[in-house]
Amino acid sequence: MDILSRAQGIILNPKAEWEKIKTEPQTSTELFTSYLAILAAIPSAAQFLGYWLIGLSIPFRGHIRVGFGFSLGRAVVSYVFLLISVYILALIINALAPTFSSRSSQVNALKLAAFSMTPYFVAGIFYIIPVLSVIVLLAGLYGLYVLYLGFQSGLMETPPEKVMGYFVLTIVVEIILGLVVGLILGAIFSLGSIYRGF
Repeated sequence: MDILSRAQGIILNPKAEWEKIKTEPQTSTELFTSYLAILAAIPSAAQFLGYWLIGLSIPFRGHIRVGFGFSLGRAVVSYVFLLISVYILALIINALAPTFSSRSSQVNALKLAAFSMTPYFVAGIFYIIPVLSVIVLLAGLYGLYVLYLGFQSGLMETPPEKVMGYFVLTIVVEIILGLVVGLILGAIFSLGSIYRGF
């Protein structure tokens, strides 16, 4: 798989790209190693550089540059959690398949979870300048549209009348996963660590 053309296709022409993805024989391992593990590193690496080289603004504290150890530790942990989150989302998408009269397929569920995150992964480069992180958020929202098109393309062979319900429930799960991961990361890397200059 050509990672650059796949990312470009998913972002610029997702409908056509999902049709290609549907026919590609891939294993979960191939998807993880040749695509997900590479692209998921972009936001984590950019956050590391942004926190360490540029810093961030904290209410009542002002602008601070974060220590190398804190920045690197947070980047590594957030990268691992991002990969785990995508995998868990794929497991849940697959587990929900029978509820929506869809065909269970762990590989196709992982394709949905991984490829729909592409806009977020690519836009993650803007984390280098923390104030531009709103762009990453907007790209993540666009990723939801990409996810919807993935469901609509028939990747899970969902009946057309059940696509919206499947999609909406997946978004709810994704939001809950994001909140849980955010809470865990917040607990591990609290602002106290920043103040102590970790």
